[in-house]
Amino acid sequence: MRVPIALVLIAVLVAAAAFVADHPGRVDIVWQGWEVETSVGVLAAALTVVVVVLIAIGGILRRLIRLPRILRRRRRERRRRAGYAALTSGFAAIAAGDPPRARQAARRAALLLDEVPLTLALSAQAAQLDGDADTARHLMTAMLDRPETLLFGLRGLYVDAIRAGDDAAALTLAERARRLRPDLAWAIEAVLALQLRTERWDAARDTLADAARRHVIPPERARHHRGTLLLESSRAAERRGERRQALSLAAQAVALTPDLADPACHQARLLIAQGRVRAARRVIERAWATAPHPELARLHAGLQPDATPLARLAAAQRLAAVSPEAEESHVAVADAALDARLWGEARRHLVRAVETAPTPGPSRRLCRLMARLEESEHADAAGGREWLERAVATPADPRYVCAQCGGECAERPPLCPHCGAFDTLAWSTDAPSPPFAAPTPLLPAPSDLAALR
Repeated sequence: MRVPIALVLIAVLVAAAAFVADHPGRVDIVWQGWEVETSVGVLAAALTVVVVVLIAIGGILRRLIRLPRILRRRRRERRRRAGYAALTSGFAAIAAGDPPRARQAARRAALLLDEVPLTLALSAQAAQLDGDADTARHLMTAMLDRPETLLFGLRGLYVDAIRAGDDAAALTLAERARRLRPDLAWAIEAVLALQLRTERWDAARDTLADAARRHVIPPERARHHRGTLLLESSRAAERRGERRQALSLAAQAVALTPDLADPACHQARLLIAQGRVRAARRVIERAWATAPHPELARLHAGLQPDATPLARLAAAQRLAAVSPEAEESHVAVADAALDARLWGEARRHLVRAVETAPTPGPSRRLCRLMARLEESEHADAAGGREWLERAVATPADPRYVCAQCGGECAERPPLCPHCGAFDTLAWSTDAPSPPFAAPTPLLPAPSDLAALR
């Protein structure tokens, strides 16, 4: 657009110059005794020079007038660049675990910048890294007065409350953050974790449903978590004497967590307590198809307390037929066969279990059962002792293993006692292995709180 305008202006000037050249004319100026005679062209050139000079003088005067403001702006820009450089250096020091450098950078950024939210955040993190809890808490509390740093301050105070073991304050802070941002993942998970720690199962179910609805927790994981919560709600209802409610909740838990034996065991016990033996048997056999477990076998064997050893063996064989390749099926039949003194049947199943045992070999319970078989069938004390000695160096018996930390438990509480992770314990017959990827624990383990303080 500028080029056509310039061309038009040049054309106009050329036309004007040509017109003046064709019509030179004469101009006489008389003023205060002075007389000037000149041509129109010379007068126009002189006027042009005067205008140009005046414009140049005006530009210089404007620059002189604006010079202080320009200098102030350049100084502010230099301070801003230096302040952001200090912020960058401070956050890098925090990432590197260098508290003195982080605090120094925070002080420099606070002097250079008017960006209070950023400098507050850096100063608070530097104080936390340096172990100055009082200063960090003061700075994070100051963040609550600013909308742009409110959530940052809430999270910092929440972490501080968790480290101090103040679950009530932590829950209040997490719920406030959740009200401000209903889809904030850490706030939802923090509320859920604290509700679990305080055994508020019903409230945790509501929080879990909200987290699943907002896609904070994957649907399959949320489904499994809900089953675990229903199991705990059922146990709580049983303790209150609400047997019917407990049984209903247990049935829902079994449907949501087919990979776990605990819900089925709990439901079967409730049914047995009501004298519903057939229903309990159906529950145990359905669970055995997806989650064979020693406790299910014990409950199944106890359905007929007055049965003969042969009848118990027949019952164990019917249960094993539901999942014939499972190690627990072989163990259940072998144990019943040993009680019935059917050595061949016991040996067949024990040999099968030993052959299919995972590396590095059969578990201690298999070794103990083989030792019992050798001593009972052949009165072979040496053979039995050999299996018992072998048991010392063999893998531990099947147990619950946390997918988060690899910790082992004999039972399955909802929260891992080692790392505090929720619903990460799974029954394992394999040899111990390093921890594998799993959801991050929502709270520090109780055993870690002292170290965090």
